[in-house]
Amino acid sequence: MSGPTLTKAHKTKTYVLLFLLVLLGSVGNTILSKGMRDAGDLDISRLQAIEAGAVRVLTSGTIWLGIALMLMFMVCHMLVLSWADYSFVMPFSAIAYALVPLLGYLFLHEYVSTARWIGIVLIFLGVLLINRTPPRTTDPGTAPGTVSGTMT
Repeated sequence: MSGPTLTKAHKTKTYVLLFLLVLLGSVGNTILSKGMRDAGDLDISRLQAIEAGAVRVLTSGTIWLGIALMLMFMVCHMLVLSWADYSFVMPFSAIAYALVPLLGYLFLHEYVSTARWIGIVLIFLGVLLINRTPPRTTDPGTAPGTVSGTMT
C-alpha cells in the first residue's frame, strides 16, 4: 500500500472506532441505567438488604447487557487510543454527552431542560471543530522521553 492509502485507511478505522466508542458507551450506559432502575433502590444499611440487592443486580439480563456493551466500549477505547492522540480522542468522544440526554429522553423518559439542549449543541459544535484537526500529530510508538518506542 502506498503512504496516502495507508493514511486514509488509518483515518477511516480511527473514525469507525470513534463512532463505535460513542455508540457503545452511550447505549451501554443507557441500558445499564434502565437495568438499575428496574432493580430498584439499593440499600446498603444491612447485610440482608445488600444480599437482596446483589441478587437483583446479578440476575438482571438488562444489567448484564449494559455491562457487555460497556466492555466493548472499553476495547474500542483502548484501540482508538493506540491509533490517535489522546487530545483528539477524548474531546471527540464528548459527542456521547450529546447522545446520552437524547437516549435518556427517548428511552428512559427523562426530562431534558432547554439549558441542557443548548449545552448539547455547544458540545456538538466543539466536536466539529476538533474534527478539523488530524487524529494523530505524533509518530506511533514515540513519546517524550522515548527513542524509537523505547525508554531513554
